Amino acid sequence: MPPNVEVRRSPRRRRTVSAYREGDKVVVMVPSRLSKAEEEQWIATILERLAERERRRRPTDADLQTRARELSRRYLAGRADPVSVRWVANQRARWGSCTPDDGTIRLSTRLRGMPGWVVDYVLVHELAHLLIPGHGSDFWELVGNYPKADRARGYLEGVAAAAHLPLEADAPGEVADIHHGDGLHPSEEFPHEAAG
Repeated sequence: MPPNVEVRRSPRRRRTVSAYREGDKVVVMVPSRLSKAEEEQWIATILERLAERERRRRPTDADLQTRARELSRRYLAGRADPVSVRWVANQRARWGSCTPDDGTIRLSTRLRGMPGWVVDYVLVHELAHLLIPGHGSDFWELVGNYPKADRARGYLEGVAAAAHLPLEADAPGEVADIHHGDGLHPSEEFPHEAAG
């Protein structure tokens, strides 16, 4: 058995095997009726599945670049073509940013581990900025091509609220959102190049 794996046998568990992280170890839950050989086989299988799930939830810069191009093709008719897409650790007040002049997109490492459809929304948002710098109706129309845009914005608003990040409204009477109404940027005082 690999190190840092704890097997928990359960008489109540009949057919399913599951695994989760608990600190620095992996806990594997198995039915108590399994033989030692079956247990070892299931542990290998479930650890592979867990590793794959974690890889999907923590894409590399190359994965982000590939995903951004696919999202541009699917939702923006391939018009946004980023030169680079990468994770950055220095964005504490925004989820993503871009520089339209050089075609770069940066995503906060705080997005790692969030559902893929949320990361996709931030990518679509930044890809749309490569085409339209501001947050006018034409911009939001492009972002709205992504079918989970509203859901993802709500998710990010919830994360921001739970973390006690400041919320502010787009305009009087509009629903508050983090960082000038799009959930991605801190304020209008920064030029678009820096704020995305």
